[in-house]
Amino acid sequence: MCSLPAGGASICSCLSQSIEDSRKARAMKISILDDYHDTLRTLDCFRKLDGHQVTIWSDHVQDTNALVNRLRDTEVLVLIRERTKIHAPLLEQLPNLRLISQRSVYPHIDVDACTRLGVIVSSDLHMGTPSVSTAELTWGLIIAAMRQIPQQMAALKAGRWQIGVGQSLRGKTLGIYGYGRISRVIAEYGNTFDMNVLVWAREESLKKASADGYAAAASKAAFFERCDVITLHMRLVEATRGIVTAKDLARMKPTALLVNTSRAPLIEAGALVNALRAGRPGMAAVDVYEEEPLLDTANPLLNLDNVVCTPHIGYVTRDEYEIQFSDVFDQIVAYADGNPSNVVNPEVLPRARSRP
Repeated sequence: MCSLPAGGASICSCLSQSIEDSRKARAMKISILDDYHDTLRTLDCFRKLDGHQVTIWSDHVQDTNALVNRLRDTEVLVLIRERTKIHAPLLEQLPNLRLISQRSVYPHIDVDACTRLGVIVSSDLHMGTPSVSTAELTWGLIIAAMRQIPQQMAALKAGRWQIGVGQSLRGKTLGIYGYGRISRVIAEYGNTFDMNVLVWAREESLKKASADGYAAAASKAAFFERCDVITLHMRLVEATRGIVTAKDLARMKPTALLVNTSRAPLIEAGALVNALRAGRPGMAAVDVYEEEPLLDTANPLLNLDNVVCTPHIGYVTRDEYEIQFSDVFDQIVAYADGNPSNVVNPEVLPRARSRP
């Protein structure tokens, strides 16, 4: 309640109306795609979008026409990692779109088309923060695969008792391909389980691993030959696409495990399935696929007894969502305040689409 001298009530009323009009003027139409379990509205950080008109889609659609119908009036598009590809044919039919806000890398976004059309892309690459959720899942997959936990569970439910003999981790060699924020956590887990940690990565990353006390493999070939468990932790860029070849996999022990919670195209197309069928490596645990969501139950990875599969859930925890989407929503707030942040196409700023 305002406390003003005579005549002040009308001044207070005008001021309140002015603030409300300003708030409405700044309100934007925001669309969020692929929130499979309608989780984002339940997060504490969702309050950062108060005052905006937010539409959330919980199903997955990639068809351009369907997306155009959904996003025709959208000014700000929120993406959940790489679940939907945002390419030129779609962007060209979204004249109201001004900002795409997301987190992490953006191979699924046609950034050049965004720049050409005046659309800002904001994405916090979170280079300095560990991704504990992905590291935890990776370690869970390692234990599950080495001890055959999913297979033993399925056998028990089918009325069979102990279908095989698993492997312990202590004393084994843990190979980490790529050394960054996730790898550091994985290496710590390896130490805790008394494993021998071996790293293969770019020269700069190998120096970081060495500074942290971890050994580097003598060569890529030696890395694949020596390790009992190899886990991949690299960003997918053109230089890393297909970086793990059929020849690399053929060097692995028949008792070894390959884990991929990063990106499927890091491995040469088709090489992993063929290698598993040939027995080198003897096992795999994967959380990522060439096409996602993977709904084809005939996919070979889902039908091999020596593979443990999960549906790209490395980062999918409430705790990680709070961290990630706090950043994503902060980028929207910054844009609304006229100060776009984490802009990956800064050349667009002088000619970015303005709000009507």
